[in-house]
Amino acid sequence: MAADPRPRPDTLEGRRGDPGEGRRTAGWWRRKSLRFRLTAVASAVLGVALAVSAYVMIGVLGASLLATIDDSIYQRARDLVSLADAEQLPDELTSPDGILVQVIDGAGRITHATSGTDRLVPLLNAGERAVAIRGHQGRFLNGAPYGIPHILRVRVLSADQGRMVIAARPFSEVQASLTTTGHVLLVGTPLLLMLLAGASWMIIGRTLRPIAALRRGAEEITDTARSRRLPVPEARDEVHSLATTLNDMLARLEKADARQRALVSDAAHELRSPLASIRLQLEVALGHPHGQDWRETAEGVLEDTMRLARLAEDLLALARLDERGGAPRRREPVELDQLVSQTVERYGEAVTVKIGDGPMVITGDALDLGRVLVNLADNALRHTNAPVVVELRAEGADAVLTVTDDGPGIPEPDRERVFDRFTRLDSARSRDDGGAGLGLAIVRETVHAHGGAVHLEDASPGLRAVVRLPLS
Repeated sequence: MAADPRPRPDTLEGRRGDPGEGRRTAGWWRRKSLRFRLTAVASAVLGVALAVSAYVMIGVLGASLLATIDDSIYQRARDLVSLADAEQLPDELTSPDGILVQVIDGAGRITHATSGTDRLVPLLNAGERAVAIRGHQGRFLNGAPYGIPHILRVRVLSADQGRMVIAARPFSEVQASLTTTGHVLLVGTPLLLMLLAGASWMIIGRTLRPIAALRRGAEEITDTARSRRLPVPEARDEVHSLATTLNDMLARLEKADARQRALVSDAAHELRSPLASIRLQLEVALGHPHGQDWRETAEGVLEDTMRLARLAEDLLALARLDERGGAPRRREPVELDQLVSQTVERYGEAVTVKIGDGPMVITGDALDLGRVLVNLADNALRHTNAPVVVELRAEGADAVLTVTDDGPGIPEPDRERVFDRFTRLDSARSRDDGGAGLGLAIVRETVHAHGGAVHLEDASPGLRAVVRLPLS
């Protein structure tokens, strides 16, 4: 039976590599500390940089030494060419600088040579000498066949009457210098890398110390701590900016937490009064069923129930505004002039309206904007004797909505405070029909969500609420 020529899946997987192995390696790396990873990366970069630097250094050093040798043998050969052309060559050539020289005549015989150089066989044959002259550069030559136990650097220059001068110098001293330099770098580079890695470990550790302090500070923060802040380092660096930003965030969260706690506390306080009233009325009615006017009891319970319903609606409206992060529920064109006219109709003669010429269109949620006008009108009607005046006009790029009453007004120091949640002045608290102090808070949150602003001002007499909304 013939073997199946198709490769097996396990063989293919083995050739392609196990992808899980790469994921395990990456996971191992990610599990290491930031200090370890930064030190490892810095050490790897330093190691590559040192290796490249050592390679370049040896190459540059070798090229420099080779250029020095070429210059020396060229200068020596050039001097002998000048003496040969002037017929002033000495009978015995010396080599105080260790350069070996052969002077060859037109017939290829060696006429002059330094000691230690073969006087019968030229270092280069005729063809090699011709190539060396045309190349105008030195070349390497193994000196062993000529009784010279070195690698030679050879240069050939031509003189008059077909003569040639061969100058050579041993390359062993350069090789020794390069070998010594390589050994030093081979031993010194790892030591230097270890030293730099240790220094990097210490420096990175000191750099990350403020982050460790931030982590310890975050561990000490609990939900019951009154002041929750992280330690800020003295250095004006990125960690300082991070700590400052985190502390600002904690301050905002603390403020929001305090606001929510106050909201729950105030809501519980507001709920307690109508619930206690309902309970009292029912207990009295059940304790004296024969002498009780049940219709009056039902009306009292209904009134308190309506107060609970209004409070629940206001709390739900504020919760939805907070949930949307200060953004309107819908963004659609709203004809503000028509919205104001339709909303004011329900009040009859208790409210008069003045609307400027031309359409006034804004972008937002019609229901939320209608609630703004209703809250302002209801609040004005509780404190006025004459009809409330609602006016809508355009001023530049804004639509200005004002609600004016002739009531006692609000002192200037309190005009901003009344926009806080569950805030009611003493005059409002003494009235049975006063709200829970959420109406103006809903107005401000809704207007801000639509990119507008709201404030209170003196109407002489009375009070005027001014709402500015950007036109589309």
